[in-house]
Amino acid sequence: MSTTPLSYKDAGVDIDAGDALVERIKPLAKKTMREGVLAGIGGFGALFEVPKRYQEPVLVSGTDGVGTKLKLAFEWNMHDTVGIDLVAMSVNDVLVQGAEPLFFLDYFACGKLDVDTAAAVVGGIAKGCELSGCALIGGETAEMPGMYPAGEYDLAGFCVGAVEKSKILTGKNVAEGDVVLGLASHGVHSNGFSLVRKCIERAGANLPPTLDGLPFREAVMKPTRLYVKNVLAALQQHPIKALAHITGGGLLENIPRVLPDALAAHLVKGSWPQTELFAWLQKTAGIDDIEMNRTFNNGIGMVVVIAADEAEACAATLRGLGESVHVIGRIAPRGTGAPVVVA
Repeated sequence: MSTTPLSYKDAGVDIDAGDALVERIKPLAKKTMREGVLAGIGGFGALFEVPKRYQEPVLVSGTDGVGTKLKLAFEWNMHDTVGIDLVAMSVNDVLVQGAEPLFFLDYFACGKLDVDTAAAVVGGIAKGCELSGCALIGGETAEMPGMYPAGEYDLAGFCVGAVEKSKILTGKNVAEGDVVLGLASHGVHSNGFSLVRKCIERAGANLPPTLDGLPFREAVMKPTRLYVKNVLAALQQHPIKALAHITGGGLLENIPRVLPDALAAHLVKGSWPQTELFAWLQKTAGIDDIEMNRTFNNGIGMVVVIAADEAEACAATLRGLGESVHVIGRIAPRGTGAPVVVA
């Protein structure tokens, strides 16, 4: 048996690289600071005080990852936007309850730490937090030799938000005749990528050079849209009854989560445009409209349910803030039918 001393670095963990990453992260996290942050990056735990403007604050939490979209990030060496996806998947979920995202924590795990790659990823996380008004106050970088293939990593994120108890969105007030507004997505966002990757594999060398005015890879990797600031502004002005973040399960499985059992959403086919990206995916996969609306967001990333007499004003507000808004359907009695009907 050898008696040569073994260091942690010999075992595959580079503490110096981890320290270098922390120093790279600190100025990025600093840009996300907001009211309530008492202590952030560097401590054993981050401290946050709920802003005093809340009278009866209820905390709302969410956690998520980026899924197999990361496999394309590895293959195409595109690491600077998956952090935005990570933030968006959680903050958009928290938003659905009517909550303002307050702070975010991230978890980055790899087999061998590449500081440049990790810094690009965390830079995207910080950008996502900045765009959604959410403080990046902590996280964990785990270097675990033998756990991940070379050049690969995994991501997880955790968000906490707050909403006044009297303003929690539950969907219980949704009624027959309410209008369903759809806010356009930025593309596939971060769900359905196992099928996206199969489509790319099937197409082989026959990939389109561009889709929706972007190079193919940029169109596919375009990060999840952050709806937080615009929807929170609309909530201040209009009596929105329910919100649904269209993620895994698409329109068909996410809208029912915010509807009373006796009601259904009747969506009008063709009331929102299908982008070139989604048209290519549908054609390449050879799937029908039902499967498209259950696998992907199919062009709608957030749904707003509001009374008919308020819908036009709410849509105008959201458009004025930069959202692309479509009237995509109405709420009707469910009876024995499906909770979402697209016809």
